[in-house]
Amino acid sequence: MDYVMDVTGTHIWYYFICKREVWLIAHQIAADQEDDNLEIGRFISETTYQRQKKEMLIGNIKVDRIRREGDTLVVGEVKKSSTYEKSAYYQLLYYLDTLKKMGIEAKGELLFPKEKKVTKVEWTEEGKKVLEEAVADIRRIARLPIPPEPKKIQFCRSCAYREYCFAEES
Repeated sequence: MDYVMDVTGTHIWYYFICKREVWLIAHQIAADQEDDNLEIGRFISETTYQRQKKEMLIGNIKVDRIRREGDTLVVGEVKKSSTYEKSAYYQLLYYLDTLKKMGIEAKGELLFPKEKKVTKVEWTEEGKKVLEEAVADIRRIARLPIPPEPKKIQFCRSCAYREYCFAEES
């Protein structure tokens, strides 16, 4: 039997932004850990929503926040900004789908503390179909012998891999 790669929320997040970054992460090529944007993200994660439980590992997913609202489990994903809300949406939907497969019904919240914005996310059949296609494509990308060519996009300015992709241009 062939090995089937475990897809994580991080893979899903980057899939909707940059396919090259998906390959880099799948091949365990580390981003610049001193990058200011990574530092800011860690700071926001550590200092916001203090009363809610922090990162929790459930199977192969790591949720940022988890709480109960009456009988409902609410999973929260904290992001620096809503610029890449679509990626954050599918990452959180992936978490909800994974929990659903475990028999756990939950709702989600995208949390953007700097913007004081909260976006509700609920599992849907349509979303599940998009996720299934994304997971299959992530696995395809990970099997490529070399990463996809870099494409200059808006995200590149704040990407911790920018030196890796565009070292000659820097």
